[in-house]
This record gives sequence, structure tokens and C-alpha cells, in this order.
Amino acid sequence: MAYSYLMTCLTPAKKTLLFPVENRKALLLRIRPGYSLVLMTGIVCLALLTSVVKADSSLPEARIVEINDGDTVVINMDGKRYRTRLIGIDAPEMGQDPWGRRAKEHLREVVKGSGHTVRVGTDLTKYDKYGRLLAYLWLDDRTLVNELMLRDGYAVLFTVQPNSKHMDRLKKAQHAAREDRLGIWGKDGLTERPIDYRNTHPRQ
Repeated sequence: MAYSYLMTCLTPAKKTLLFPVENRKALLLRIRPGYSLVLMTGIVCLALLTSVVKADSSLPEARIVEINDGDTVVINMDGKRYRTRLIGIDAPEMGQDPWGRRAKEHLREVVKGSGHTVRVGTDLTKYDKYGRLLAYLWLDDRTLVNELMLRDGYAVLFTVQPNSKHMDRLKKAQHAAREDRLGIWGKDGLTERPIDYRNTHPRQ
């Protein structure tokens, strides 16, 4: 994939490029006048792509073993179980029928395709006051689960500082869902924010 991406960046037709790139001494180039900038662009493209792959693979892998609702799961990571709260979103509570149930089932469908395996990213604050791990969950195709729950209309934006690493993309996801009137934003959608529901239905 990195090879094809590099070749896309190197658009001019007349060039000689001998791989493998893993061995820099084996990289022979015959560049015609005016192609230096194009070559440098290609190298930058390849470097950026490589850095993204490394960033994703560096995150610890976990398996979701239980789904409590649309924003809370239990994961098994490094042999330990963690009750985990998705950062930046607030899904309907289970008492907010039918949206609590629908949000939970949608989350189940989202992670089903990856065999319930995710990559776990954290932010500045790693645990909330209930002892839950605060996390961004990523699928193998680099889908951010937190973002997808917002984009599909099964959660609302919920910001608790200082955890705001991906806040811009989360805001855009909610805006798009509202514009398209998806899920809780559509007809017969959610009538009360989850946080307001919790305030009138405190935990026992």
C-alpha cells in the first residue's frame, strides 16, 4: 500500500525508481530536470503514511467482552478487565427507551465486524470518578468508534476537559448527524439529554 501511495505522489511518467526502499543504498534514481520537488513530495507522502501506520499499531489491543450501553463497555487488555467509558460522547441511558437499547445494539454492530477487537487510545485524564478507563476505541480500518456513534446519531457530544484530543472531529460528526436527522436527531428522536435524565434518575 505504501508503494502505490508513493507512486501516486510521483505523478510524472519519466522516472526510474528501483526498490526496495528499506535499503536506502538500493534506491537508484534518475530524475530529469524539474522532478526534484515531485520526488520530495513523494518521500513526504511515504513518511506520513508510515507514521500513521506506526501510530495506530502502537496502541494497545483489547477485546470487548461486554457492552453495557452505547458508551460503556468492558474490555480485556493485557490479561486485565477494564470497565471503559468512551471519551467525548454520551449515549442514551438504558432507561431512555427505545434509544438506550438502540444505542447499545448499534455499538454491538459497530464492533462486531472486527471480532470485538479494538485499539485503545487514552487522553490526559485516564480514569473517571467511577474508576472507569476513559478511552478512544479504534477499529482495524482506523474507524474511531466514538466518532461513528455520533455520526450515526446514537450519542450526543459530551466534553469533559482536559480530554479533548479528537474534539474537532467529534463535533463535526454530531453536526453531520443533526443535519441528516439521523437516529436520535430524527423523527421520534430523543427528547431528553442523557445528562438531564441522569440528574432526575440518580444512581442508587
